[in-house]
Amino acid sequence: MDKELQKRILSSFILIPVCLFFIIKGSFLFNFFLLVCLFITFFEWFAMSKRKNYHLFGYLFLAFAFYSAYALRNNFADENLIIFLLIIITCISTDVGGYVFGKIFKGPKLIKISPKKTYSGMIGGYLLSIIFINVFFYYSYLFYDGIAIFSLETLIIILLISTVSQIGDLTVSYFKRLSNIKDTGKIIPGHGGLLDRLDGMIFAFPFSYIMFSIII
Repeated sequence: MDKELQKRILSSFILIPVCLFFIIKGSFLFNFFLLVCLFITFFEWFAMSKRKNYHLFGYLFLAFAFYSAYALRNNFADENLIIFLLIIITCISTDVGGYVFGKIFKGPKLIKISPKKTYSGMIGGYLLSIIFINVFFYYSYLFYDGIAIFSLETLIIILLISTVSQIGDLTVSYFKRLSNIKDTGKIIPGHGGLLDRLDGMIFAFPFSYIMFSIII
């Protein structure tokens, strides 16, 4: 195991419980956490876009993405937490599945924008997100009074969110290539910047907010 992967795993073990604490606690703690993340991503976008002609659009989109995250966690009555966690888990498992399956199976490249992305990674992202949400639903009784059932509708929602998350990953990769940088920052050892980790989520949040507003 190389040192970068070790840093990546160690950082994840620290970050995931911290993030879950704020997400589960909700209220002003979550809102404060969200605001801190917004300012960090603003700074990383500023450093990356270097006042290019699209930099203003990036700020507006980030603001809408974080507003969507706020609305998802604070709206939708008693279901807001399980909906928010479903989105987060789908995005994370998509990212992990893409990385692991891509490393193991390799194969044809997905797109030139991000040379490391492969079709095997894309499929792995879908598979792992389905597996992780199944496990999540099985233990959802720990923090959800209702009954979480994995249905065909759930499967479609997972596939849609996973697809949007992967599109977000590729989009941020495209802007990184325009800026000729590998990572958006160095705040997270082994991962890079916060935008590197939230790339899929900042696209998944707005999409999910609109989708669940229609469904519920």
